Amino acid sequence: MTSLKEVFGGGARQFGMVFALVALIIVFHVATGGKVLTPTNVQNIINGNSYVLILAIGMVLVIIAGHIDLSVGSVAAVVGIIVALAIRDWGIPWWLGIVLGLAVGAVIGAWQGFWVAYVGIPGFITTLAGMMLFRGANQYIGKSNTVPVPAEIQFLGAGYLPEWGPSTGLNNSTLLLGLLAVAAVVHAEVRRRQSAQRLGGESIAPWVSIARLGPLVAVIAAATFLFGSGRVGTSFPVSGVILVVLVLVYGFVSTRTITGRHVYAVGGNKIAASLSGVNIRRTNFLVMMNMSILAALAGIVFVGRSTASGPFDGTMWELDAIAAVFIGGAAVSGGVGTVIGSLIGGLVMAVLNNGLQLMGVGSDSTQMIKGLVLLAAVAFDVYNKVQGKPSIIGLLMRSRRQSEIPGGPDGPEAGPVKGSKADTLARR
Repeated sequence: MTSLKEVFGGGARQFGMVFALVALIIVFHVATGGKVLTPTNVQNIINGNSYVLILAIGMVLVIIAGHIDLSVGSVAAVVGIIVALAIRDWGIPWWLGIVLGLAVGAVIGAWQGFWVAYVGIPGFITTLAGMMLFRGANQYIGKSNTVPVPAEIQFLGAGYLPEWGPSTGLNNSTLLLGLLAVAAVVHAEVRRRQSAQRLGGESIAPWVSIARLGPLVAVIAAATFLFGSGRVGTSFPVSGVILVVLVLVYGFVSTRTITGRHVYAVGGNKIAASLSGVNIRRTNFLVMMNMSILAALAGIVFVGRSTASGPFDGTMWELDAIAAVFIGGAAVSGGVGTVIGSLIGGLVMAVLNNGLQLMGVGSDSTQMIKGLVLLAAVAFDVYNKVQGKPSIIGLLMRSRRQSEIPGGPDGPEAGPVKGSKADTLARR
């Protein structure tokens, strides 16, 4: 029984949202007659939605801290036009254009972070003003024209990993990336087992580790085959590599660093965080600044894919990013959310959009369905929290700590009995 709890407790925490995404992919694959799980389509899903996923990584930190950023689409648009014009008219190298774009994003983030953190204007109002300000700046600077970008920038947004070495039937760069991913998850499981033994816990049965690793390794293997077996000249997208790097970096920062813990503390309880010595102003400033830097990167990736910067870039991007974060399990009140959850939420939205398009559903109906999915996901979470039940993420990703309570979930340390006075006070 303990081994089963190890699998379905810790395993669900790690793989639950992936299972939900896989189920959605299978449903659409069957409904579309096998059009979803094709190399070309999965490559298009990543290439066509990488900018939203990049935004979601930054947006989850903003929402965890208790804010919202409505300006990300406009920031991406103004950075895109500045980069395109600087490379075309100033004659600067493409890489310096990227540096310039990220620097502009940092300056914009510092501007908005100042108003939020040090003046005290709510993030909603500050970024609403920023949305209008930078949307107008995009059209003013570019004179509402479309400005092309060079091939190097296009490679970032629409390029693929190169081919090299002997013929293996798959793109070797994609194959290597898949092998590295498998090695990483196996290494993480080995370290988990060693840590459990070092702390004096019960030994974990080998089949438990196999049950944990099996589904994730299978998903990685399937993704490696799909991305690596497409038509000649295609493989895993470069924008996907950028996304993977960002997930690793921000996943580490949010869970393993003091700054990341401060973000959760500020969003969970600002007063308690302040009494604990957390610099709330600095945390809010960094969160807003980081969001604009990632918005700048998303804008550069997008203009690379579209080959040019235009006056309508970034429209409604903020809504897609926010939806991805909430579907991924973030709390409306702040203090709850993960980078991986937001990534999975963004992929759910991307697959939903792609699958409906392949089924011939119109854009109007697609928007309504996506809106209902978002509303249902958040409403279900809110309802279950009010009733004292686990949220969607709680059901899918329940921690194995519950199984470690003496006497089980109903043991003496399981907490106050539901309906008791202590339970009522705990809820408050």
